[in-house]
Amino acid sequence: MIKIPIEKRKKKKKRRKEKMQNYNFKGKTALITGASRGIGRQIAIDFARSGCNLIISSRKQEALDALRKNLEQEGVEIHTFSANMGKMEDIKNLVEKIFQAVERVDILVNNAATNPVFLPLLQIDEKAWDKIMDVNIKGPFFLTTEIAKRMIEQKSGVIINIASTAALRSWPGLGVYGISKSALVQMTRQMAREWAEAGIRVNAVLPGLVETDFSKVLIENEFLRAEALKTVAMKRHGNVNEISGVVLFLASDAASYITGQTLIVDGGGLC
Repeated sequence: MIKIPIEKRKKKKKRRKEKMQNYNFKGKTALITGASRGIGRQIAIDFARSGCNLIISSRKQEALDALRKNLEQEGVEIHTFSANMGKMEDIKNLVEKIFQAVERVDILVNNAATNPVFLPLLQIDEKAWDKIMDVNIKGPFFLTTEIAKRMIEQKSGVIINIASTAALRSWPGLGVYGISKSALVQMTRQMAREWAEAGIRVNAVLPGLVETDFSKVLIENEFLRAEALKTVAMKRHGNVNEISGVVLFLASDAASYITGQTLIVDGGGLC
């Protein structure tokens, strides 16, 4: 048996410890929109379990309060603020409340999104267009620029935008949703370019078909699910844990040299 010198063993243990510390968010604060259910809820849970203080937001205060109650045992500070990401007044009020409650935001996850219609482009009216664009791109843009002003002052920050593979390919009935997510991807690149020297990293995560209330119409319809999975190499839909893990990686020091990127998480649908 080959004996490893004690000094080398100590170095290996030290490297292992340093690696694990990359995923330690103790003392940091993350703001997550659309946090009351689905992918956003799981992201909030995983950040809390990693020692991260939370600011969680969604439209319904009751759902946020229920999530906060579930996470109290994690021993982290949690603030809940209801806001509609499609309304500028709500966004302004949210930013004001956030910085009354905390001194800084280290991580921003733009997860809130909507798709109230499942129709071809020729059947989309102005009301549906405006609602999708307001929530999916206008809201994230103005929330992010407000938070980024503070991040620039503190010379650090991580921003993660939850987009969709619909940003890169066409899907029947999801045309305007896909357009809004394409805009979010380009927003990610532009922000990453402009704010990199200020110590801010900006990346996007593009989930494929993931089991949430949002995707229920696709997953529960046998025909639509089969059509959606035809090009997926792994021949299955994903789950919220598989998206949340990627978000935590991008927020961590392990991803310190990654910015302006779009990370596709779709089981090989676009490979």
